[in-house]
Amino acid sequence: MNDREVDVEAQFIQSEPKPIPTPVAIVDSKQGLKKTPSKIAQIRLVASHPEVYEPCDDSFALVDALLADQANLCKHKPAICMEVGCGSGYVITSLALILGQEADGIHYFATDINPHAVGVTQETLGAHGVHAEVIMTNIASGLEKRLAGLVDVMVVNPPYVPTPEDEVGIAGIMASWAGGENGRSVIDKILPIADKLLSDRGWLYMVTLAANNPSQICGKMREKGYASRIVVQRSTVEESLQIIKFWRDSDAQLEVKNASTTRSMSTKVMDSVLSQFPRISFWSIGSNDRT
Repeated sequence: MNDREVDVEAQFIQSEPKPIPTPVAIVDSKQGLKKTPSKIAQIRLVASHPEVYEPCDDSFALVDALLADQANLCKHKPAICMEVGCGSGYVITSLALILGQEADGIHYFATDINPHAVGVTQETLGAHGVHAEVIMTNIASGLEKRLAGLVDVMVVNPPYVPTPEDEVGIAGIMASWAGGENGRSVIDKILPIADKLLSDRGWLYMVTLAANNPSQICGKMREKGYASRIVVQRSTVEESLQIIKFWRDSDAQLEVKNASTTRSMSTKVMDSVLSQFPRISFWSIGSNDRT
């Protein structure tokens, strides 16, 4: 599928069906049995800690979105991949495994504000034979200059649960889900940072909740020159999740440029009109004096 041909609003009406992965079979020489290599992180090898968010429905949905887009990801040949809010390391590890043989030469970054998550992610990566630079930081603080315009693939499972604002950023596991008003406090901080870090061909995969108003999020990204589509949509008893993919789009960028030009021209016209007000007042006074 050509991402540039997808209409944003139309894609919000209907998401893509989830394809069935077809891994390559490997023959066991001893028993003659066929085995299939794991394309994603194995739960039994994912490390844990009481203060670290464990893989759950949203994590699985995000990884399923990466699997659904695997063919495009491999053709994309990213040089730098990044996860913001890595938690247990399940997603960034799965991304590396999904890319498989294409992973040679790719540099992986993973960040989390929770120091326990940094350690757990390193354990999960090591258990799967995957390497990434894992950094304890808030979103991407300290990395914005180093990675500006370089990230080809970014994955984010943000704190999206609507909560009181004073719960946002609290130490420990609560930081992984507390999203403030409408669950948007952290998401709205991530979006401009993602825009700064993503390369010209960068892709962003983000988990959103219906309460987050995903269409508004897409609208905000459209204003920055991004197109978007739903890759996976999943509903549970407690929540309705949408995994949205964003990418820079020439049509969207043209819209932004034209809108900016229109605003600039409108401002100039208004300034021109306002500049005449003192003169108009003078003429009015002069006219009254002559009568």
